[in-house]
Amino acid sequence: MLRKLYDWTLRWASSRHAPAALGVVTVIESSVFLVPAEVLFVPMVLAQPDRAMRYALIASVGSVIGGVLGWLLGFYLFDLLAEPVLAFYGKLDAFEALKAQTGDGAILLMLVTSGAAHLPPMKVVTILAGVIAFNLPLFILAAIIARGGKFFGLAWALRRYGAAVVAAIETRFTQVVGIGLLLVLAVYLATKFL
Repeated sequence: MLRKLYDWTLRWASSRHAPAALGVVTVIESSVFLVPAEVLFVPMVLAQPDRAMRYALIASVGSVIGGVLGWLLGFYLFDLLAEPVLAFYGKLDAFEALKAQTGDGAILLMLVTSGAAHLPPMKVVTILAGVIAFNLPLFILAAIIARGGKFFGLAWALRRYGAAVVAAIETRFTQVVGIGLLLVLAVYLATKFL
């Protein structure tokens, strides 16, 4: 089943609608959506490595726009919209704990860590930045650096080593999926219990 999903994603990633979908996914992912944009970004770059930097630009711009939307949600509409979204995803307690410990330095650090590794999730950081009225121009600059650095770095690596990555995935698909699931489980357990 996972192999079919992988093959389908690679085929879909090379469609003419993939760049628009990537833009939409990155905007939504940075403000309210749970699935990381890399789920679409990586197969797109692997399917068309000559467009890697274009896709990185689309993902970076979309992510920053989504971050600003999350900031606006936190600043203007937290009680009405953001709080129910966080409660729906089970992140309200984590959000309140972060809010109690947050200053400008913490927001900048979280932007970097969430931009690079989704810890904490980007949507939590963007909404939190709005709630505490973090400086919006500084927020945008930090988001450009964190998300742009991530997407352009990933695009470069996939473009340079993509053929090797694809070959490794193709020949060791079961092991790659197993390792991926173990990493997801480890990250989940670390965030849950640490």
